[in-house]
Amino acid sequence: MIPLPQLVAGSLVLYAAWRLVRMLFVKSPMDNVAGPISESWFTGNVGMYYRDRWGFHNLVRTYGRVFIVKGLFSARSIWTYDSRALHSVYVKDQDVFHQSSVTLAIFMATMGPGLLSTVDPQHRRQRKILNPVFSAKHLRDMTPVFNEIIGRLNQAISSRVNAGTMEIDMLGWMGRTALELIGQGGFGRSFDPLTRDVADDFAEAIKAYFPVVAQLDLPRQFLPQLLKIGPPSLRRFIIKLVPYAPVRRIVEISDALHKCSVELYNEKKAALQTGDEAAKRRVGESKDIMSVLMRENMLASEEDRLPDEDVIGQVSTLMLAAMDTTSNALARILSLLAEHQHVQQKLREELVVARDDGTGSLRDLDYDEVMNLPYLDAVCRESLRRYPPITVVMREASRDAVLPLSAPIRGINGEMMDSIPVTKGTEIYTDVLASNCNKDLWGNDAEEWKPERWLSKLPKPLVDAPNVGVYSHLMTFVGGSRACIGFKFSQLEMKVVLASLIPAFKFELSDKHVYWNAAGVSFPSAGKANGKPELPLKVAAL
Repeated sequence: MIPLPQLVAGSLVLYAAWRLVRMLFVKSPMDNVAGPISESWFTGNVGMYYRDRWGFHNLVRTYGRVFIVKGLFSARSIWTYDSRALHSVYVKDQDVFHQSSVTLAIFMATMGPGLLSTVDPQHRRQRKILNPVFSAKHLRDMTPVFNEIIGRLNQAISSRVNAGTMEIDMLGWMGRTALELIGQGGFGRSFDPLTRDVADDFAEAIKAYFPVVAQLDLPRQFLPQLLKIGPPSLRRFIIKLVPYAPVRRIVEISDALHKCSVELYNEKKAALQTGDEAAKRRVGESKDIMSVLMRENMLASEEDRLPDEDVIGQVSTLMLAAMDTTSNALARILSLLAEHQHVQQKLREELVVARDDGTGSLRDLDYDEVMNLPYLDAVCRESLRRYPPITVVMREASRDAVLPLSAPIRGINGEMMDSIPVTKGTEIYTDVLASNCNKDLWGNDAEEWKPERWLSKLPKPLVDAPNVGVYSHLMTFVGGSRACIGFKFSQLEMKVVLASLIPAFKFELSDKHVYWNAAGVSFPSAGKANGKPELPLKVAAL
């Protein structure tokens, strides 16, 4: 009998050989589309991408709106920001272009059946149940909770600058705040009082998730095949045989996420089942996402009701989705305001007027007030346009298809192409950054950060182009049926934080050079070689 490790290794070798033969000897119409030279038959352009992600984004200057890149085993993929192609992928033909099987597999293996790991009809049922908790009506109820948490953040920063201007890592504070906002707003649980330092296993696992996953690019390519092997216990046994520290670390992170998710779910479920009227009332009247989700799920029809494992899977999923993206976006906005003092002052003036209670003191704003401040909205929109936290999104063709283009491109053979035939399994990489800064749509100043552009009419080519993104003609929150379900939650969080901090503090650049690292979620560090996530800014009380 062949030992299991050798059997697994042999299977992977055969899979790699099959992929290689297919790529080298099976011709494709995509071969007529230009792209960067492959570095090797095994890694294609993968090494080039991970060595210099920002440089990879700049390839659009050489190859234009659409080009071919090579992945592992020289697999052909399409890199694009063409507006018509994106409309096909995310809207018109979204039943053809699915979430990548590799992406689905990593989220399913580490977090269970949540929104990021499921597909239709399961994904559709989950969104139907979750939609009410991200509605404007529900967010209005959540705003006082947000204001209370941001008030504590304000106090924490004030205590550190009461003796004068201090250098503070604002990324760290934005991360802690985002965790507490989704903790209380999402699950009715406090993870961080903000006024003192505390440790939490769940919080640490969430923070470590993306950095560890980034080290698993090669191993995770085999995950879709691994998930087809036997029961979970066998798969877990196989994974533990992998002699690679990040693989073992992601297992530890997954265990910590699952343990806390189950605890949170069981606490609320037990309150509903014990017969304790006071406990039932607490859950029934709670405004947090988990309580509302459980109430909605209980009221749902039998065919729409989610099983326990699906509800549990949303805990880690929503925490992960709400943490780094919003906190890093807020850090970017603070950095931009520190760099552009006139914008910071103009925003401060708007906020002070809006928050004036008539006695010279500043009051909290309700949902409609904070969401409708024009310059605050312009600053947030422009920052999310020019500097999206996630710069690349991937989809995969579930069957042979044709990708239309907004204008013809010239093929390698010299012929013009107004569409690209794609074969089943082809990965489509959306350059979110290039899409948001497309000069054909936004004008020649598309690469400039100009909040004022949102205070006048948007360019006609942009308005006339196929609308793909769920938010402001942008791909920042993607589009279609898998668009970010919590984008309004994220907007509210950013605006409430800025509405509190900007009138209270002045932010300036520190003497340290801040470098923004291109990663799954872009993050700042004090210098390019440092790599430690942090945003040092000079902060002074006003």
